[in-house]
Amino acid sequence: MTYEKKEHVAALLLFLSSLNFTSGGKLLVVPMDGSHWLSMKSVLNQLKQNGHETVIVAPEINMHIKPSDDLYTMKTYPVPFKREELEEQYREGISGIFEEVPFLVRFVRIYNRLQKTAALLFSTCTSLLYNQELMKYLEQSKFDALFTDPMMPCGQIVAEYLGIPSVFFLYTIPCGIDSEALQCPSPPSYVPRPLTTNTDRMTFAERVKNLLFRMAEPFLCHAVYSPYSNLATEFLQKDMTITKLLSHGSIWLMKADFVFQYPKP
Repeated sequence: MTYEKKEHVAALLLFLSSLNFTSGGKLLVVPMDGSHWLSMKSVLNQLKQNGHETVIVAPEINMHIKPSDDLYTMKTYPVPFKREELEEQYREGISGIFEEVPFLVRFVRIYNRLQKTAALLFSTCTSLLYNQELMKYLEQSKFDALFTDPMMPCGQIVAEYLGIPSVFFLYTIPCGIDSEALQCPSPPSYVPRPLTTNTDRMTFAERVKNLLFRMAEPFLCHAVYSPYSNLATEFLQKDMTITKLLSHGSIWLMKADFVFQYPKP
């Protein structure tokens, strides 16, 4: 286990130890598929060794989240898409990473891909929240905390519904939503925006480009996150925005290394 992952485990163990139980805690995990899950699984392995009980909820159709009786209990729920659709979205996403195209072309292509991926992820979230049998099980299980990647905010909606604290494990959230939820400054004159290929030493023209992309981010992310605001409002029966929802996270474990990334608050 790397030093960075050890830090994440230590922080999560410290949080769990502060809760009111004498033996291991009972942790609900709402993971995100793909590489997000692969990094989270190593943390769950350490939690198991420390005596904590873990329950995973995941869609029946996924790429990497598989049963592991010796590590966690897994509960699945049906989703309204086929494996072929999921695999196609992953292939398109990976191929787009290596495209070398003009900035505006990249922006449009990313937006189109995001719309397709967002619809698939949103249907997954809706299937979870409105699965009455599974949600009843989660309520009756009396979990101590919820562990999730807030890039897909479905886990935080579940935490709000169950009334339990949440621990976030993430690299980042697109469009600076994480900075807004944490009320951390992220000035576009100094912090390079993702996908712009800018560095922390920008010319005047690059700073203008950075600012324009920052102004366009709400449009880019509207397709992804605005449905969750409506879903959270409807499901929790109270007004909710994405930033307000995520601001309720108890602990944020950031998978960031400033050797490779730009320092920020």
